[in-house]
Amino acid sequence: MTQTIMVVDDEKRLVSLVESYLNQAGYQVATAFNGREALEVAARENPDLIILDLMMPIMDGHEFIETYRRDHTTPIILLTARVEEEEHVIGLDLGADDYVTKPFRPRELMARVRAVLRRSGQIEPPAKMLKASGITLDRDSRTVKVDERYVDLTPSEFDLLAALMSAPGRVFSRLDLLDIIQGIRYEGYQRTIDLHVKNLRAKIELDPRSPHFIETVYGVGYRFVRE
Repeated sequence: MTQTIMVVDDEKRLVSLVESYLNQAGYQVATAFNGREALEVAARENPDLIILDLMMPIMDGHEFIETYRRDHTTPIILLTARVEEEEHVIGLDLGADDYVTKPFRPRELMARVRAVLRRSGQIEPPAKMLKASGITLDRDSRTVKVDERYVDLTPSEFDLLAALMSAPGRVFSRLDLLDIIQGIRYEGYQRTIDLHVKNLRAKIELDPRSPHFIETVYGVGYRFVRE
């Protein structure tokens, strides 16, 4: 069964980025933008792990933990821009399991997610096979078939396709995709994503000039077309 991770932060850009990376890793994601909303979402979604910002409006991370921990033992990873040891200690004393200081590298956060899930006795998300529109992507063997024909992809092309296929219809910005395939942001090199998409289309599309699978959303980025 796919694990659900809830991401709670008032920075919508950061929530979108973390959600993209978690989706690509095979997790389901629920989101909230303040502690009060997070309590409602958590009651509905029953997440396996929560990634929680400390500084938020309406209800901050500390108050959320105090309230949530009365009835739940769900693992919590704190996101904090503060570097003072006291803040981290307070959060951990309230019942958080780990913390990551902003700014962070997405791959570091994913490593913390896997470690906390292991410590809590939860299994890793199963290797998932994505299927859509005649394309089969196997994360375990890192193979891709298009209409039963295997295609050879570079690691970046594979990760790019996996991210897009994990959320058909969702628009990924170039920065989102760059973070996913490189684990760190190089804003000056966003156009390298265009090159990766061009090469990927040449391998999976019947006519790369009129793509059927990967659609360009002009001024934003790319999305995998829903069936």
